[in-house]
Amino acid sequence: MMRTHTCGDLRPADAGRKATLCGWVATKRDHGGVLFVDLRDRYGLAQATFRAEQNAALYETARHLPLEGVVAVTGTVEARPADKVNPKMATGGVELNAASLEALNDCKPMPFEIGDGEVANELRLQHRFLDLRRPRMQHNLLKRHALTLALRKAFDAERFVEIETPILYKATPEGAREYLVPSRVHRGMFYALPQSPQVFKQLCMVAGLDRYFQIARCFRDEDLRADRQPEFTQVDVEMSFVTPEDVFRVIEGVLKVAWKEVLGVDLPTPFPQVPYEEVMLKYGSDKPDRRYGMEIRDVTEMVKSTSFKVFTEAPIVRGLAAPGGAAAFSRKHIDELTALCAAAGAKGLAWMKYTPEGMQGGIEKFIQEPLRAQLVAKLGAKPGDLLCFIADKKEVVEKTLGMLRLELAKRLALKPSKEWDLHWVVDFPLFLQSEGRLVSGHHPFTQVHPEDFALLDTDPTRVRGLQYDLVMNGTELGGGTIRIHRADVQAKVFGILGLTPEEAQSKFGFLLDALAHGAPPHGGIALGLDRLCALLLGESDIREVIAFPKTHKASCLMTGSPAQASEKQVRELGIVFQAPPRAGA
Repeated sequence: MMRTHTCGDLRPADAGRKATLCGWVATKRDHGGVLFVDLRDRYGLAQATFRAEQNAALYETARHLPLEGVVAVTGTVEARPADKVNPKMATGGVELNAASLEALNDCKPMPFEIGDGEVANELRLQHRFLDLRRPRMQHNLLKRHALTLALRKAFDAERFVEIETPILYKATPEGAREYLVPSRVHRGMFYALPQSPQVFKQLCMVAGLDRYFQIARCFRDEDLRADRQPEFTQVDVEMSFVTPEDVFRVIEGVLKVAWKEVLGVDLPTPFPQVPYEEVMLKYGSDKPDRRYGMEIRDVTEMVKSTSFKVFTEAPIVRGLAAPGGAAAFSRKHIDELTALCAAAGAKGLAWMKYTPEGMQGGIEKFIQEPLRAQLVAKLGAKPGDLLCFIADKKEVVEKTLGMLRLELAKRLALKPSKEWDLHWVVDFPLFLQSEGRLVSGHHPFTQVHPEDFALLDTDPTRVRGLQYDLVMNGTELGGGTIRIHRADVQAKVFGILGLTPEEAQSKFGFLLDALAHGAPPHGGIALGLDRLCALLLGESDIREVIAFPKTHKASCLMTGSPAQASEKQVRELGIVFQAPPRAGA
């Protein structure tokens, strides 16, 4: 080995030993004849000391070392005097008295300092190999490693088998756009990169490998946000002979291990289970942050007696009480909130302030006693609160109040009631309406709720699926379902989704065949590893826990991808590009 120790190894117990350290020159401090050089590697920092009185030539050489140059320093470990100990460094009780120095590589001027200072995101991504030297990024990646290791150990303890599934697959109607990969051998034919290993993990269950997991790479060609990337990693899980409660028990146990290993925190289990309809009513979201209170209440029937036509003519009226909002929000602030509600699709925001003197402002003149007292009781309002109402169609009311609730919590700087709030959202609708047709609420392989089979023929919009999402602090950590394990039920669901028998056979003939060959009841879940890691580390953007992420436009500033293919490659693939239309054509 070129080095005997890492830069984070040395302690006072090593005093008197000869050691060789290799690393990057982090800082230099010249005290006139004594030069202190801090060397850095991923294990920590160590101070090497060069003294002119011991070796003038070595001292001069060290003085000219470039910052971020790579060096090897050999010397004797010495304990620092008590008044020179640096408590901020793990190695702060010792220094390496340098006897020799080898410059392993130079370093040209840096585009930014290697530290925890602010650097523009574009510059960071352009020089990601340097950004990853920074302490924050190295800490995040090491914690990500600890997380994945803890997950693997926990699944192994539950007798799961890690199985790799194909990256080159075929296009499927899972909802998001897929990346297509042209085949050179099969000209005119395309693979698709998998949105998830969904079908393959189900086939593992048919094969009798009853407990599967995979740290799986997945791909989606969709618009990006802070918690989305075109390629991402998920913790993919499938189990045979299970109910949703069995899946919950395993996942809660695995996460409990992860929290303990990564954060040293005992995560309380089991997690609460909340029906979809309940979270949509109370929070206006299927991934609610429940730590701020402000539950939404339905007051539709209660306000029918008013003279306020906005309320009496609307199919749904719901409201909430913003704590302290009466004093915190001026009319200008409320106008800003009204504009946000309009942008979300509502016709406006109805409001009034509940002050110690009574109701004031907004729709106060339309609301008389005893309705005022009834609304206060229904919303759980206290003097000083701002009462907010949205009246519209159910979907608009839910979306708008869900957005407004989060905005109010942000503007009022409400303190969360707890650090971690994990819960299961259950009983999702199996089908959703989209552009005049039914689509899968989750994916087309979701099992029908046992109580709702009869509704498949009469009213499929009321059918619930055995689907569940795991939500933490207002973010969906992952989702899963119990799967359809019978070919006849799967064919029926395909038919409701508009697939003809021929289309179903063409796209999923192998799956239908597998289900007809003794497929066991099975189910699973997929957890977003990037998202989970970011939440554990308090990062708002998943790029902070991914070594080489893409931008919000799905490009890599470091490598310059995506890029044009060579003319030869395109010709071999049999691809012909259509020229874009001329302006005004």
